[in-house]
Amino acid sequence: MRVTWAATAPESGRYSAVEKDSDIGLLEDHFVALRLQGQGYLEVRLPGGEFPWLSVGFHGDRAVIHLFDHPERSSLLVGDGTAMADAVVYIPVMDELVAFSGGFVLTVDRAWVLVRSFLRSGAPGELGEWCEL
Repeated sequence: MRVTWAATAPESGRYSAVEKDSDIGLLEDHFVALRLQGQGYLEVRLPGGEFPWLSVGFHGDRAVIHLFDHPERSSLLVGDGTAMADAVVYIPVMDELVAFSGGFVLTVDRAWVLVRSFLRSGAPGELGEWCEL
């Protein structure tokens, strides 16, 4: 399966917006390298289309997923109860740590399962409940 993606560079810890078109295995290897560093950010989409695409930021074992399905619209995936809804959790978005409500936080393992599901189906609506921003 082919995927288009951009991500934090493990060597520098900085986000690189240069997209790669690769087999999902290369993306998975990159994701594992970021997990070993404890945090990262990536954007993924299916090749050949601009939308929809997902972004995943994670720090430690906590992650947040954004959906971009239109140039002027984005949504957050409702979390899995990993963090208390009223908690504030800091997650990387590109090169910045951003505060998110715990209600949008899920485990990194769950986030990766959902990314793979999205890449197989191309249907972000199947991943869970989205809250439009």
